[in-house]
Amino acid sequence: MGEAPNEIKGWNWGAFMFSIIWGIGNRTYLPLLCLIPFFNIVWVFVCGFKGNEWAWNSGQFLMEDVNTFKEIQKTWNRAGFVWFILVIALIVLYLFLGIILFSYLVNY
Repeated sequence: MGEAPNEIKGWNWGAFMFSIIWGIGNRTYLPLLCLIPFFNIVWVFVCGFKGNEWAWNSGQFLMEDVNTFKEIQKTWNRAGFVWFILVIALIVLYLFLGIILFSYLVNY
């Protein structure tokens, strides 16, 4: 399609955390490569970095419609970031509970 405007380039939490769903919703299908085991570990980061550009180049947004694009991606970004925080909190909680259980079993 062409070069994406500089003001839309940057990290996209929605593309990072919801790669496949985000890709389908934005009519860009490269995030479907996240279905490949082990490759997906790297590819989610590529989706986060390149997601805005892919969505812009999908043709869903008019070239002069940067503000609408930014508003839509802002919603994805907010949801992706909240989900990221929740996942990190759950991992920390899981590790904390595992350490407590392990220490209990060792002392028993």
